[in-house]
Parts: sequence; C-alpha cells; structure tokens
Amino acid sequence: MISKRIIAFFAAACLSLGISTAKPDEGMWLPMLLKQLNEAEMQKKGMKLSAEDIYSINQSSLKDAIVSFGGFCTGEMISSEGLLLTNHHCGYGQIQSHSSVEKDYLTEGFWAMNREQELPNPGLFATFIVRMEDVTQQILAGIPANVTEAEREKMVQQNIAKVRQQATAGTHYDAIIRPFFYGNEYYMYVTETFRDIRLVGAPPSSIGKFGGDTDNWMWPRHTGDFAIFRIYADENNNPAEYSPNNKPYKPKHHLPISLSGVQENDFTMVFGFPGRTNEYLTSHAIEEIYETSNPHKIKIRDTKLAVLDKDMKASDAVRIQYAAKYASVANAWKKWIGENRGLRKANTIARKQELENQFTAWANADASRKQTYGNLIAEFEKKLQAAGGYHDRP
Repeated sequence: MISKRIIAFFAAACLSLGISTAKPDEGMWLPMLLKQLNEAEMQKKGMKLSAEDIYSINQSSLKDAIVSFGGFCTGEMISSEGLLLTNHHCGYGQIQSHSSVEKDYLTEGFWAMNREQELPNPGLFATFIVRMEDVTQQILAGIPANVTEAEREKMVQQNIAKVRQQATAGTHYDAIIRPFFYGNEYYMYVTETFRDIRLVGAPPSSIGKFGGDTDNWMWPRHTGDFAIFRIYADENNNPAEYSPNNKPYKPKHHLPISLSGVQENDFTMVFGFPGRTNEYLTSHAIEEIYETSNPHKIKIRDTKLAVLDKDMKASDAVRIQYAAKYASVANAWKKWIGENRGLRKANTIARKQELENQFTAWANADASRKQTYGNLIAEFEKKLQAAGGYHDRP
C-alpha cells in the first residue's frame, strides 16, 4: 500500500512546483480556519461578515443556522420558530412517504395551514455543529512512523474512540472525527442532532423538479428546488423524539431574508456540508473512472431507469411508490454523465499526466528525492492495477 503520508507529500510538492489545481478563491475550507486563512481575502472581495460572524463558539454565528439535513443534504434555519429550508430533492423522500393516489403531494405540492397539519417524518434528523477542533495530535499520539498502514489505522481508530468519548461525556452531543489530507490531520465535529422534523411545505413537482434529469447537475437551472420543514424540541429546547407536546425549536441563529435583491458584483459564498473531494487522484485513477467505471455505472442505470419508467408510467400507485428511488438512481446517472463530459472537456487526463511528469522531473533532479519519490507515479499505477481499479461508490 502507498503511504497516505506520501500521497499528501505528492499533493504538497505539486503546489510547491507552482502547479495549482484550483484558483486561490476556490476550495473547501473549514469554517474554524477562516480567520487565519481566508478572512482578509474574502473581505477584499466584498464580504461584509467577519470570520467570527461565520464561525464562533463564543457567540451565535452563521454556523448555528446551517444544518446537515438527513445526513445527505444541507439545510438552513430561516426563522426563530424552527423553520428549515432545504432543496425539494432533499425532501423528496419525505414528500413521497406522505403521498398516495388520493393525496398526491408529489404532483400537487403540500402546504400545512397550521402547525397541527405539519407532518412528522420518522428517521429524519437535522444536525448542528456545536464546535470544531483540530485533534491531530491526540489521534496520532503514540503511533510510530514505521508501522504498516493497517497497524496505523487500528491505532488511529482506538485514539478516535477515546477522544470522542472524552469530548461528549456527560452531554447529549455526539462527536465525529474525520481525516484530512489523507490522514495527516484530523478534525473533530461536536454535534447536536434533532429528530423531530416535520414537513411544512413543498411546491408541486412541476416547480420543484422543473427540468427533471435533463437539467440536473447543470447551470443555470430554472427550478424552484426547495422544501420547508420545521424542527421541534422539548420544553427546554433540547433534542427529543417525536411528541405532540414538543415545541418549535428556537435556533441560536437564523438567516435573515433580504427583499432588496442582489446587485452586480455582490459577494457570494456557499456554506454547507460538502461530501468530499478527490482533487489529487492520479491520471491512472481518472483514466479508469472515465473509460471503465463511469461508463459501466451509466449503462447499468440506463437499464434500471428504463425498467422503472415503464412500470411507473403504467400506474400512479407505482409512480408514487418508486418516485424517490427513481430520482436517486437518476441523480447518480446524470452526475456520472456530466462528470465524464467535464473530464473530456477539460482534457483532465492529459493535464494530470503533465503535472505528474513535472513532479517526476522534480523528484529526479535530486538524488535523495529520487530515491524516495522517483518511482512514485509508477507505483501508483502498479497499485491501482493490483487493486482492480479505482473504487468509488457503486
């Protein structure tokens, strides 16, 4: 196995060569690091907030209005009474679960006229970040440099369990610890999760899914892709399982809504819960994705969507029952189609190969670097072939 530390070194070395894979004002940044890394540059570009306004553990801040919705989407608190705004496609499964041929909320939309009409959703949750911490030293404590990756990972997991337990003891909080930069750094998210989430409103699919799969993953879009939920809490404003006695949650912060519109050159940023980035995959992995993995996944879903589509068009009951499944399959199908289109349009494989050639030339220019890193790119290719290709989600 190629060491995660070497992978991170490869990425860092590419940057030291002046080879950047992203513009200076793009990337996925941790909110807790904005003060030291990004605040000044963002304010130069027109941001009127401070880093403390965005992320703070001492006062309410923007982070207290942003939630992980169901573990797969981002949501935003938009009122002091627990209203949560998210995408129509993020709430699509819940809208479907409440729909029937007689009450087809997917087609007609749904709006609760009062709180008694808001619909509960068993299993749905919304998670807030309480605080973030760099726990690299605690997680890597006591791990020798010369252990195998398997031994290292075992010790890492033991340290993660210990740090999580210490961080949440005596609270109703949870803690998530994730590796960054291929295991060279570790960050902990202490979280608070609410489980009484009720559907308040959603537009008809003619609005919420306007453009369908054709427009999905494309820009600009013209869809009203939104749904509204409400978070409920117990009498002390703490998380609680569903109860008719629960009260609308009062968030520490909610997003004010401006009616003044936007102006040319207004500052814009995105704050949410991205999945991951594979920015530093080698050309060999990208080639395997482009030529083998994605085409197979697209072809499989071509067949699956055709089967579902035929039966869904024949029966309204089947259409409603399989709506969320169909949308989920189509979402990934269109994503992989667009991914291959983007890789082809950007000539990504050739550009990666050029970068790797520059890295190898840099490594071979010094005897000590050559001994350690001269064969790194070839070793990547060898390991990829031995593993049977790059493995992403099926």
